Order: sequence, then C-alpha cells, then structure tokens
Amino acid sequence: MLFGLNLSFAISAEDERLPNRCEVCKFLTVELQAALEKTGRSKEVLELGAVLDTGKRRRKIKYNTSETRLTEAVDNICEGILQYSVHAERPGSLRYAKGTSQTMATLKNLVHKGVKVELGLPYELWDEPSVEVSDMKKQCETMLEQYEEVVEDWYFHHQEERLERFLCETHVLKTSDQECLQEVWKGDMGKKGSKVEVASEGEGGGKTHDAGEL
Repeated sequence: MLFGLNLSFAISAEDERLPNRCEVCKFLTVELQAALEKTGRSKEVLELGAVLDTGKRRRKIKYNTSETRLTEAVDNICEGILQYSVHAERPGSLRYAKGTSQTMATLKNLVHKGVKVELGLPYELWDEPSVEVSDMKKQCETMLEQYEEVVEDWYFHHQEERLERFLCETHVLKTSDQECLQEVWKGDMGKKGSKVEVASEGEGGGKTHDAGEL
C-alpha cells in the first residue's frame, strides 16, 4: 500500500530560511580552524629563495608558521560547507551540522519500509546540498575574500586567541548580531525532534510520530 506524507516540524518558524551573517562566520572559522589543526604539529621545514652564486643559503622557516600552510588551509575551505546538512529539528545555528539530519533519516527509513514519500525532488537528490547550505557556501566565499587580511593578521600575530572571537566578534559582527556564537550542541537533551504524520491515501485519518519512533 502506498502512503502520502504530511511533515510538521517542531520548529516550524525556522523550516526554511537562509543562513545569517553570524552563522556564516561561525562555520567559516570552524572549517578553517579544523583545516589548520590537521597540519599544526608538522615539523616540516621550508627553504625559501634561490641559491645565489655567492653561496648564500636559502632562508628556512617552519611549515606550521608559514604562509604556505595558511594558503593551503584557506584553499577551497568553503567547499567544506557543502558537507553540512540542515537539521530542522534543532534551534538556531545548531540546525547546520555534518551528517544526515534526524528528519532525513526518518524519511529514508520510511522509504525503505515501502512508504511513498514525496519531497518534490528525486530520491537520488536527497543528499545533495540544500539551498540553505549552498547559500552559506557562497556567503563564506564572499566573507573570506572580504576579510582575507584579518585572517592573515590572526594567523601571523594572534593565534593565541580563538579565530571565532578574533574574526567574528571583533571584526565581522556587531555585538547585537553575535547570539549564534554562544550556541553549542549538547546532544538531543531529551527533546523531541521533527514529527512525521503518515496518512494512507484515500483515508482522512493520520498518525503523527516522533522521528525516533520510526
């Protein structure tokens, strides 16, 4: 038997919206900090400059404090944003996270059980970046270009300070726009997630389930 689906989310006011400037800056710094941490313990030494006829040696610098390391980390950093999904059951900036959302996992589970689910796009496209995530990537690229010198200043002179604080709080955002920076994911905390109402076609009734039930 085929079923029709009605979806109702616990946070209906935020079902569809584009990321704000605070969220873009927050996840830009998350991605850049993660990229830098991957190479932070490297003991590689770079030799800069050509060897002259005078026998002058090349200048040696540590890779983990070099411009090369920063350039490699920044390169395509906003592409990492496309790995995020929209977790509509979570509040604020916490709606953006890597991995499959609870809502999407529920819908896929229903499909695997033989339920017909209509989302307005083919099943094979369900895991493609959403409009929200694609927009965040574009904003990330614009912000990174706009604050390139600020990022370089932090990298060469202020790494003892958190990048999020230095870039977002000090240079990008007004104090009144920094609320998302205080939002930290602490797990489900026993809260109910999105709800899916399954009603068989041709019948007036339906039953609403929490995502964890399906």
